[in-house]
Amino acid sequence: MPSTPQPLTPPAPWQDTPPVSARVIDAITRIGTVMRAGVWQAAAAEHLPPAQADILDLLAARPEGVRLSWLAGQLSVSAASASDSVSSLVGKGLVVKVKAPDDGRAVALRLTPAGRKVHRKLSQALSFGEDAVVRLPAADQAALFEHLLGLIRQLQHTEHFPTLRSCTSCQHFRPGKGGKPHHCQLVDAPLPTAWIRLDCPEHLGVEVTSP
Repeated sequence: MPSTPQPLTPPAPWQDTPPVSARVIDAITRIGTVMRAGVWQAAAAEHLPPAQADILDLLAARPEGVRLSWLAGQLSVSAASASDSVSSLVGKGLVVKVKAPDDGRAVALRLTPAGRKVHRKLSQALSFGEDAVVRLPAADQAALFEHLLGLIRQLQHTEHFPTLRSCTSCQHFRPGKGGKPHHCQLVDAPLPTAWIRLDCPEHLGVEVTSP
């Protein structure tokens, strides 16, 4: 039976180097901080607090509308806090409350045309990040994305990561084996890693089980 590889112990002068796992999280945190700062600066120019900018981003990908409870879960805040932010956005004319398509007695939240216009401005604030990724070789971009998907799958086994409409957590997804690409049963076509979505409107969720 093959032995489990043991982590290398760094010799001097690198003995104080944190483990790779810690440095991965540090790198992701630093990138996230820089990207969020860019969005928040753009949001400030529109007189929007960060939480309200996040709500516009979540609603932009869901034109059918969402419930307040779902927004609160995605933002990891209380329903009362999410309600305050939504009320402010409604007052600014960026969000509208409508009847939920699946239940006429419930309320769904949608962006107004003005809200979509503001969201486009906020999205442009992230262009510097995408420009940096584009400068990586295409193979490196695909490999990086695949590794991030793997990390997301692990995080979704915890209580600290919101549910995503990603291909890899969909009932239609069939993982590739033996060098073959993944497959989407919905359209019955190969699904290379480069085409996997983090937010697919056709997503049908599957229950996440513990590893």
